[in-house]
Amino acid sequence: MLNLETSKKSNFREKGAIITLVLVFGVIFLILLSSLLGFILFQLRTSVKGVAWNESLHLAEAGIDYYKWCLNNEAEGNCLLNKSYYDPAGNLMGEFSLDIDTTLSCGETIQRNIISSGWTEDFPDIKRKVAVSYGRDSVARFAYLLNDNVWAGPDREIRGVYHSNGGIRMDGENQSLVSSNRETWVCTSSFGCSSCPSDCNLEAGNCICPGVFTTTNNAQTDLFNYPVPSFDFEGITIDLAQIKVAAQDYDAYFPPVKDIDSDGDGYHLVFKNDGTFEVRIITDLSASWAYNYEQGWHWDYFNISDEYFYDTYSINPSCSAIFFEDNLWVEGVVEGKITVASANLVDANVDTNLILLGDIEYSLGGSSDGLVLIGEDNILISPSSPDNMELKGIFIAQKGHFGRNHYSGNIKDKLEITGSIVSNGRVGTQWISGSVTISGYKKRENYIDRNLIYNPPPFVPYTTFEFGVVRWEELE
Repeated sequence: MLNLETSKKSNFREKGAIITLVLVFGVIFLILLSSLLGFILFQLRTSVKGVAWNESLHLAEAGIDYYKWCLNNEAEGNCLLNKSYYDPAGNLMGEFSLDIDTTLSCGETIQRNIISSGWTEDFPDIKRKVAVSYGRDSVARFAYLLNDNVWAGPDREIRGVYHSNGGIRMDGENQSLVSSNRETWVCTSSFGCSSCPSDCNLEAGNCICPGVFTTTNNAQTDLFNYPVPSFDFEGITIDLAQIKVAAQDYDAYFPPVKDIDSDGDGYHLVFKNDGTFEVRIITDLSASWAYNYEQGWHWDYFNISDEYFYDTYSINPSCSAIFFEDNLWVEGVVEGKITVASANLVDANVDTNLILLGDIEYSLGGSSDGLVLIGEDNILISPSSPDNMELKGIFIAQKGHFGRNHYSGNIKDKLEITGSIVSNGRVGTQWISGSVTISGYKKRENYIDRNLIYNPPPFVPYTTFEFGVVRWEELE
């Protein structure tokens, strides 16, 4: 009996121990299981939030694309700044919100700066922001944009796209694309083709050359491209009337100089580095015996002999356009982004010239300053220009050409241009006989101003009508 009782007690103790162990391990298992489930749920939620974080960026970019469509289809007035976004199946994915800042000058849209915030329907607190600037390509992306045949001499250094609707002899050093609208063209003696170069063919007494060719080892021929579509120079003429109206509206219009002084021969504009400009009335010009391809030998009157101070003006930040209804001489230090036009829209039989008298520089540089000079006919460098001349800006010779006439024995050292030349006619700032410089600048360098490509002064011609992304940045 004792053994039986002892055995029963032992069994009870063993069962109790097993139950205890089961409970202990059960609790441990439940703890581990709950921890595992909690970890899995945490990872799942983290993964879902990660997906939402990525989708928020896509929603923000959807807002950017949506406004781009509105901008290029002139539907901004009907565009919503807060909008829900649905997938192709019609399921609501989330929303985006737009904050718009516009750079305007003279009522013209220069740039659109947009901040788009996106978030999903399930996680509205997870937002991502994208800042984008929309702009259009302007003529500032070209170092040269021409409408005639041209010869770039071996002294030239050109850093920027060089395009002509005519043929191009590129003997200089090009660091970018050189393009022509021509498949072939006739290269004459005025382009150095008295004897036909090896890349050309003599046909019926004419030297027929490729659209772009070279006779030196300076050029990068792999960057030659022809034929390409032509640039519409006629489109530029629209701007002159617009500039005149804008200048009149903002008190920056100057009438024919004889309306002010019967002895006046033109205006002299001097930019100051404090954002103002000085206007002088020219009363006497001296003659220089000159030659160019259009007129041959002739007298030109580009040297100022006498003038007097007229007034000093401030640049209007709302519309920095200035219009002179007469011939204009320009020099100085520019602060801000300014457009200056010289044209006679009163008398259709008179076209004005714009004369570059001295250096044109920027006060601050970078993206803050910029200048556009538009001449109805020619933009010409004065015979009394500096030996080492620096020009900054976009220079548009609408009907005529950009250049410097041939003055016998008038030889200068170096011309450095930062910006763009847009010329309807053939350009030229150096005259040679054989291989010797007999007039103009011995050394010439051109650089484009990248700051003016998408954010130029007002009324600059654009090479595309559609706005595109020029800057993309995700904000914290």
